[in-house]
Amino acid sequence: MKTASSFLELEEGRPLVPVWFEGRELQLPKGSNLAAAMLAAGVGTFRYTPVSGAPRAPFCMMGACFDCLVEVDGVTRQACMLEVTDGLRLSMPRKGRDVTDADN
Repeated sequence: MKTASSFLELEEGRPLVPVWFEGRELQLPKGSNLAAAMLAAGVGTFRYTPVSGAPRAPFCMMGACFDCLVEVDGVTRQACMLEVTDGLRLSMPRKGRDVTDADN
């Protein structure tokens, strides 16, 4: 998958599967780390901070910083802790939503 991204895909040859992020279809390598695959596909912003609205993207890639949060089927998850699977539908977490809203 060639993109304008400065990130390289290291594991070529994996089958590509469709994944949607914010309504945009991406072809990502099945079984790859979701955050890494999204970066390689050119996704630069995964979410915006609820207070200042500053853009965020993966930083630590090991689940410690929470900058790679995405919403998967209505549940906010860390993209760096997920694998690419066929048909994932992802979105940015809803801006300003607090944790108690997720339980309702």
